[in-house]
Amino acid sequence: MLDWLTSPAFHAFGAPTTWAELLGFLTGLVTVWLVVRQHVANWPVGIANVLLLMVVFQHVGLYGDAWLQVVYVILGAYGWWRWRPGATTVVRRTTSVEWGALAVAGVLLTVMLWWYLDRFTESTVPWPDAATTAVSLLATYGQTRRLVESWWLWIAVDVMYVPLYGYKNLWLTALLYLAFLGLCVLGLRAWREALRVQPQPVPA
Repeated sequence: MLDWLTSPAFHAFGAPTTWAELLGFLTGLVTVWLVVRQHVANWPVGIANVLLLMVVFQHVGLYGDAWLQVVYVILGAYGWWRWRPGATTVVRRTTSVEWGALAVAGVLLTVMLWWYLDRFTESTVPWPDAATTAVSLLATYGQTRRLVESWWLWIAVDVMYVPLYGYKNLWLTALLYLAFLGLCVLGLRAWREALRVQPQPVPA
């Protein structure tokens, strides 16, 4: 199965595009579209997507991104549970305390991941690999909590991912993240609108 997934489906920009990358492209688009619509099915489809991307990233030596997908599976299961029918999670803004915690976690994660990738793997881009991995984790966590500003984190990380994947000759994945960038803008607008029209909680 792995041999088939890592075999070329076609060539783009002079580089082979594997079946794993092609299937990751399709499931990735569906996942983000479902997140924009706040549909709980985004989580199981997203889990399938990250497993495919794990194969892609391991194949080209983006080890931080490859291991990131394992965490995505865990966060996907958590998000699936948080978004289950009958759950009380609603769209909300990120508090100043949460922003502070996210900033500290982002810096620490980036430094630790860079150290690991630089010392123990053959990653050719340890800093970008570490930074995109850290911000992606924080953005995914924010979406499990339905934090509106998690879309800003995704927008920032997608801007970094597009040239990174182009550099690695993952042109279809680079195009996927360019499409993600547009979907993130739509998601930000949709969640802001949902925040405006949904009933606001009454303090106890």
